[in-house]
Amino acid sequence: MTPPFWLSSLGPTPSMDWQPDEQGLQQVLQLLKDSQSPNTATQRVVQDKLKQLNQFPDFNNYLIFVLTRLKSEDEPTRSLSGLILKNNVKAHYQSFPPPVADFIKQECLNNIGDASSLIRATIGILITTIASKGELQMWPELLPQLCNLLNSEDYNTCEGAFGALQKICEDSSELLDSDALNRPLNIMIPKFLQFFKHCSPKIRSHAIACVNQFIMDRAQALMDNIDTFIEHLFALAVDEDPEVRKNVCRALVMLLEVRIDRLIPHMHSIIQYMLQRTQDHDENVALEACEFWLTLAEQPICKEVLSSHLVQLIPILVNGMKYSEIDIILLKGDVEEDEAVPDSEQDIKPRFHKSRTVTLPHEEERPEDPEDPEEDDDDDDDTLSDWNLRKCSAAALDVLANVFREELLPHLLPLLKGLLFHPEWVIKESGILVLGAIAEGCMQGMVPYLPELIPHLIQCLSDKKALVRSIACWTLSRYAHWVVSQPPDMHLKPLMTELLKRILDGNKRVQEAACSAFATLEEEACTELVPYLSFILDTLVFAFGKYQHKNLLILYDAIGTLADSVGHHLNQPEYIQKLMPPLIQKWNELKDEDKDLFPLLECLSSVATALQSGFLPYCEPVYQRCVTLVQKTLAQAMMYNQHPDQYEAPDKDFMIVALDLLSGLAEGLGGQVEQLVARSNIMTLLFQCMQDTMPEVRQSSFALLGDLTKACFMHVKPCIAEFMPILGTNLNPEFISVCNNATWAIGEICMQMGAEMQPYVQMVLNNLVEIINRPNTPKTLLENTGRLTSPSAIPAITIGRLGYVCPQEVAPMLQQFIRPWCTSLRNIRDNEEKDSAFRGICMMIGVNPGGVVQDFIFFCDAVASWVSPKDDLRDMFYKILHGFKDQVGEENWQQFSEQFPPLLKERLAAFYGV
Repeated sequence: MTPPFWLSSLGPTPSMDWQPDEQGLQQVLQLLKDSQSPNTATQRVVQDKLKQLNQFPDFNNYLIFVLTRLKSEDEPTRSLSGLILKNNVKAHYQSFPPPVADFIKQECLNNIGDASSLIRATIGILITTIASKGELQMWPELLPQLCNLLNSEDYNTCEGAFGALQKICEDSSELLDSDALNRPLNIMIPKFLQFFKHCSPKIRSHAIACVNQFIMDRAQALMDNIDTFIEHLFALAVDEDPEVRKNVCRALVMLLEVRIDRLIPHMHSIIQYMLQRTQDHDENVALEACEFWLTLAEQPICKEVLSSHLVQLIPILVNGMKYSEIDIILLKGDVEEDEAVPDSEQDIKPRFHKSRTVTLPHEEERPEDPEDPEEDDDDDDDTLSDWNLRKCSAAALDVLANVFREELLPHLLPLLKGLLFHPEWVIKESGILVLGAIAEGCMQGMVPYLPELIPHLIQCLSDKKALVRSIACWTLSRYAHWVVSQPPDMHLKPLMTELLKRILDGNKRVQEAACSAFATLEEEACTELVPYLSFILDTLVFAFGKYQHKNLLILYDAIGTLADSVGHHLNQPEYIQKLMPPLIQKWNELKDEDKDLFPLLECLSSVATALQSGFLPYCEPVYQRCVTLVQKTLAQAMMYNQHPDQYEAPDKDFMIVALDLLSGLAEGLGGQVEQLVARSNIMTLLFQCMQDTMPEVRQSSFALLGDLTKACFMHVKPCIAEFMPILGTNLNPEFISVCNNATWAIGEICMQMGAEMQPYVQMVLNNLVEIINRPNTPKTLLENTGRLTSPSAIPAITIGRLGYVCPQEVAPMLQQFIRPWCTSLRNIRDNEEKDSAFRGICMMIGVNPGGVVQDFIFFCDAVASWVSPKDDLRDMFYKILHGFKDQVGEENWQQFSEQFPPLLKERLAAFYGV
């Protein structure tokens, strides 16, 4: 393509003397003006023109010229010219001819002190963009010149240079503290500290912001000057400029994390200072200061240093939990009925599908669900998803409640009464939020007050203000555990009745809060809800016809959770008749590429598992579509891998959710899924999915493989020789969920293959033994049972099952896994999986009794964890225990059993007479 006459390939002219062609300059200016036009057609023409011009490096000279030299032009046009240049630098800087690059760099440094703050900021952005393209090394004069310009008497020059330095510190903090550049921070940090005392607040603020970039990485140059830094911060504590105060607070919050040792001597005064700042009349300062309490709560010294200040802190946090006037305007707090208003697309947050994880039931109940405090208050203020003082105060109160527990209540309860019954709705609403925020930490101390508070909160569900109704939903969900522990007629029934009314509220925010709260209640109440199923389903189905887009997605979740919670009790013709038609109608309305399929597929997966044979009439089209979704995604991924420039990468969530729904069908329909599998190519597709690069795809594939193994092994068996090596390579605990699901699938395959498993034992055994011996395998919080289980239970069960079908192959390794095997299975409830695993261990002990001798006490303990083993399994235990006792003799047995805890002694004596 030939360039316009005014764009030459650069000749030998030295770049510093470069002058634009007048006509060319006019064309560039016209282009910049057009690009500010609201008309989309004009915009498109501009974009095409820019694309063409960007092929000529010379064009960038025009752009920098407009930014730095054309003082007569209006600022937005000049700034825009700089921003287009910045994008070019980002995309093509490596291919700029040296004279062009030099001209741009020179112009930036010469004009960093422009009279306009917008132009200074634009030049600063341009400088840091060039610097971050690896140019900090290639532009050695940049940092010395900028630091030099800080000394300028001219305010604009000093401010412009500082603005640029602050951006460089933000973008290249690691590089600045490295040997690659000869550690410029050794000069820069002391230089910045000098400016903490500058007469201009803007400059003071830049100086602190620059230093703040290096706190979290503990840059050596800053650590060497840490005491000066802290002294200077204290000197600025009462600065009249809010931006300066904000940066001081931010610095102290970070220092609390990385150099608490330096703050401890001053902790009392810092806390006093932060108490004042958390009430700063500038909300940005108050928010930064409020972060201090969140960070302090994570420090071991929190209790010790904060106890005596709670009396001041608690009222301040509580006060910060009120909606501000601006919040209320943004939340349309005066709009009570908006259910007929369609949602705008940006209202809908992207959802992430949680892949299917195989889990085991467990004995120990867990305490209240410890939600992440950051997420905690999300349910009630979604539209203000920006972090604000209200959310930060609530999060701080939540984490402090977890630190101080009941000690918080004497400071809170007197305030709470006044808030909860206050005539002004804003204050009452904040009281309800307070009550929800402390639910987890102060639960024990709150129990005596709940019989009186819960009915009051249930009453607040019908308050005339929508924001009060919605926060009451959230707070009640935080106490759901307690509600369910009381006789159902006391609180559960009234709460459920009122929440169901709120699900049909005229206000969308209340609908959303009620649906989320109801899902939490379902998880806690489980089968307690069975008597009310008809009433619940009527409400949820009615909501289908009423909800706008965003809340529909939450409604699917509430229905899926209901199915998980009541299980097969849902399999009644009248319930199926209510629930399935609206779900299938949605299913038919949605196209294959619509992301709303995700929550609907998740929901159907739970429903299919719960309905079992009741789902049969609907299974054929659902099954077919899932297979199609997997097939389409795989095909798209293949095309993308071959021609990434021509095709888009697929959204693999479609495939993951489809695999999970197929698992739900296999689990729910059992053997009846066989004909569907026979008529499809699912095994071929599964072979590809199991080798996908994305861990979540593999995770869901292995779950489906295990479910199909249980449901219709005849279709899995021909593929075993191909599948086993893939399962073996996925026994990698780095991807814990993939590893768990692969392990579980191997165990299910063992039970079907029997002795034919023999050729594959060596492929998987060593990895399983290694996994079970890993120190403190993390405890996973299990979604579906809501209980803790140790992930090593799944490897233990699979090792037991391998030993059950191939004892000769596995028994020689007994000594290497018997101890962790026993400890990880003692907490699992009696069930089929535990049964097969223990049969395996008994058979292996038969083959290699020596392998268990050193750890026999662990075996005794694991045997005693059984409540009611089947008779033949109990006989196996009896034989092993008595065999061991006879082998060592009465006297040695007595000595040995002295080590037993009393409870273990009792159980073994009672059940097995040893």
